Formats: sequence, structure tokens, C-alpha cells
Amino acid sequence: MSRSIRIATFNLESLDDTGDLSFEERAAVLRPQLERLDADILCLQEVNGQREAKGEPRTLRALNRLLEGGPYADFHRTSGGEGTKLADRHNLVLVSRWPILAARQYRHDLVPSPQVRMVTADPAQPGGDAVTWDRPVLHGEIELPGGRRLHVFNLHLRAPIAAPVPGQKKNASTWKSVGGWAEGFYLASIKRAGQALEARLAVERVFDADPQALILVAGDLNAEIEQTPVRIIRADLDETGNGHLAGRSLVPLERSVPEERRFTVLHGGDAVMLDHLLVSRALLGWFRSAEIHNEALGDELVAHATVSHSPESYHAPLVARFELPDQTVTETMAPGEPAP
Repeated sequence: MSRSIRIATFNLESLDDTGDLSFEERAAVLRPQLERLDADILCLQEVNGQREAKGEPRTLRALNRLLEGGPYADFHRTSGGEGTKLADRHNLVLVSRWPILAARQYRHDLVPSPQVRMVTADPAQPGGDAVTWDRPVLHGEIELPGGRRLHVFNLHLRAPIAAPVPGQKKNASTWKSVGGWAEGFYLASIKRAGQALEARLAVERVFDADPQALILVAGDLNAEIEQTPVRIIRADLDETGNGHLAGRSLVPLERSVPEERRFTVLHGGDAVMLDHLLVSRALLGWFRSAEIHNEALGDELVAHATVSHSPESYHAPLVARFELPDQTVTETMAPGEPAP
């Protein structure tokens, strides 16, 4: 008998237990969403880190509080393996029912920081400046029932919002010139595409070791399916033009969802698909269905202008169901043990 597993991605929208909104108000909204996902593996974005005291390392206290007492309370968790330092904002976290055999972060490990000489900076910059990614790529290796290894890449790419340019902003939301804003937008596109390239090169390393690897890329990519960052990660056959590379393309699972339901964010009245689950061909063979839980989704632009201290996330979670083959489930059973 095969075994069903569920894998989900969810941007928790700056999960924290400090600030003006009480933690329990947020938890009352987020916990039912997590329970409904009924996931075996969770890819979470925007999990803030907290310090118990000044100078102490940050922990995932808010996330631990959110998950305690619920179905994920005893799951394994990682943000990148031993020695990883948590950021104050927007950490990536992998939560798994099954053991996480290895985990690491990629941040300029495979793609060096591009050097850009800014043309609108005021005062003018004497040389090139390094353009660095806002967040790393989190790679976890999970041991599935039966001993197969699943490679999960959890991402949160840069939003298409202009990055700062020295001397070109009056305040956090106001630019001094169109040229300055345009260069900031250009820098943001470099960051977002660069993060996607690093994720793709990390995926390539896995394929080099095992062409039939089980790979899933998940997260808030801040881009729709035909935009550059997602195209870099997908590596479709009609992009590479090489039939020998077809097995390395990644397939977006949202295509199985009816088009009218295919969105994870409402932005000024536009329904957009910014969160994705992309899988290797080997894992696609186990795929059965996908769901986007967007029934209660609010419009992020409207909410930011009209709602004070909203407890919601303005990203809908996306979950996919897979069926492990019979052999995968039974390989680890003792002789004579009945199938689950």
C-alpha cells in the first residue's frame, strides 16, 4: 500500500512575538492555516529571530510558540545546519516529520557578488560596489520512509522593489530622482536573478550526483511563472534547447490547479502567483494533487493602507500531495510486518 505525503510552502509574513500586535492574535489566525495544510514537510519564509537577552544568539522562539501543542510540535526543524546564525528578520525554516539528514545555506557560495559601479549615487562612488543577496538559499536533505532522500530548497527571493542607492532617497518611501529609482530597481533585479541562479546551481550539484534525484524547490519567489527568476530555476527544455538536459528541468505544480484559483497574493486587485512548488521529473512521478488555500486572502495593498496591525499573512499557502511507491514504504518493514 502506498503512503501519501504532503509538502507545503507558506510565507508567514514576519512572524514574531514582539511588537504592537500580540503573538496570540497572530497565532489564532495562523495556527488553523497550518493545521489545514496537514503537511509532513513545511517550507516557511519570513520567520523572525528573537534574543532572550542582549548579546545572546537569536532563536526561533516565535515559531516554537506557534507550533507548540499542535501537529508539528515534535517535527524536526532547521534553518541551515550547525553554526548557522539566525537573522533578526525573514529567516527560512524547514520543518519535517522525518529526519533532516543534512542542511546548509548558500549565499554567494556558488555565485560571487556582482560588482556594479552606480551611476546615480550621490556623492559619486569611486569604484564598484558589491551587490549582495538579501537572503540565502536553504537546502535540506530529508530521509523519507523507505530510505529515499528528498532534496528541498527553500527560497525567498528579493521583491521587485527598488534597492537603496546612496544619496538618492529622501526617506524610506520617497526617491529624489527617477534615475535613482530606476537604478535601484535595476539593482533589485540583479539581486533577485542572482539568488535564482545560485539556487539553480545548487540544484545542478544534486543532479550531477544523481540524475534521478528527488528535488523540490519551494518558497516565495516574488515572481510569476514566466518571469526571469522562475525561468532560471525551471530551466525548461525550450529554453536550453538541448534534449539531453530535459531531465534537469523542474516542473511547477501550480499548473494542476484551475486557473481561476491559481494565485497566492492579491496585489491592488491583481491575483498573482508568487509562491511556487517546483519538482524534478522523478518526484513528479509521485505527484497527485495541489491546493492553494486562498479563500480568505486579503489584498495586501488595500490592507496596508486600511488595516492596523493585521494578524494575517498576505500570502496563501500552497500544498502538494504525493504518493510514495509501494516499494519505498515496504523496504524498511520487518519481515512479516503488515503494510501500513
